Amino acid sequence: MITESKRAKADQVIKPVNSLRVMMPRLGTRKLYHILELSLQPLHVDRDQLFSILKANNMLIKPKRNYRITTNSHHRFRKYKNLIEDVRLEQPEQVWVSDITYLGGRDRNCYLVLVTDTYSKKIIGYDVFNSKATERSLKALNMDIKQRTYKESLIHHSDKGLQYGLSENIEKEKN
Repeated sequence: MITESKRAKADQVIKPVNSLRVMMPRLGTRKLYHILELSLQPLHVDRDQLFSILKANNMLIKPKRNYRITTNSHHRFRKYKNLIEDVRLEQPEQVWVSDITYLGGRDRNCYLVLVTDTYSKKIIGYDVFNSKATERSLKALNMDIKQRTYKESLIHHSDKGLQYGLSENIEKEKN
């Protein structure tokens, strides 16, 4: 139950927040607190209380996520079943996993492909490039294949993305 004094205090906080949000509608609570800190001190409102007041009045700003989809697993190429579900890791170079992640800003696209040894967590291969080209994924995979210490079987595991489906076809065309 909200008492009358708490409601009055919340109203005194919400008024300056609304006036700032008119000018800057995406202004977050932390920045709001730093801007309004001197006017909130006489009300005995600290940062956490400001969060609580804004949350109670549905005034928190949800951050926008900078998210790029880098996986297309619904392609027409062959997809292999997961071979590492029941694999017990006992040494390095049993399983290598690879993935592509998006880097960069608004004006430039940049992708990073990493091949990592699952046992040692060592990055085996990598490449940075400006398109999701298949050849770049293969370059990262081939970076360390010749320098393997253990010659037993190796499983290369990926997210079944388009680059890995295409890479099988590229290797077949080369042979």
